[in-house]
Amino acid sequence: MIGELPQDLKFGGEKTTVEIGDNTVIREFSSIHRGTTARGETTIGNNCFLMAYTHIAHDCKVGNNVTFINLATLGGHAEVEDWAMLSGSVMVHQFVRIGAHVIIGGNYRVSQDVPPFITAVGDPLRYAGINTVGLKRRGFSSDERMEIKRAYRVFFRSGLKKAEALDRLKAEFPNSKNVKHIIDFIAKSERGII
Repeated sequence: MIGELPQDLKFGGEKTTVEIGDNTVIREFSSIHRGTTARGETTIGNNCFLMAYTHIAHDCKVGNNVTFINLATLGGHAEVEDWAMLSGSVMVHQFVRIGAHVIIGGNYRVSQDVPPFITAVGDPLRYAGINTVGLKRRGFSSDERMEIKRAYRVFFRSGLKKAEALDRLKAEFPNSKNVKHIIDFIAKSERGII
């Protein structure tokens, strides 16, 4: 079902859309709801693969090359950056953001933002290292992967408060586009980071 009415009590019948990019595969029994006045549209990028029984709610924004394994579900207003993979039965709460190149293990719930380049597992969901396999497949060098790993060691394992950790990352990695992406993503989080 593509472009169905949003499951949002505030929806008043306004004209809204769903936009789906090129080469995106949508398998059986999936549902994609159109937007509400909040955003006006639900968007899905190019080259995505939405397996059976996946659900993308109203006003979601899904990047390019994203994979949803069977039963993966996005609540309203969620955002998923490029190259992310949500394993089977992953449930994402409304307004949550999933970073680029993330892989989330199967059968977990996501109630806070998941920063880029990581593997996330557990209940509650937590950082389980960087997405080494995915990053290798996408051409990230060993130096880039090590830099990302070192940055997350500072953020998740140094015992620093969020603002202190971000300041330290800015000081230690001033020229890294990948660490800048991490910093920007975390700084913009409204729901908190896993």
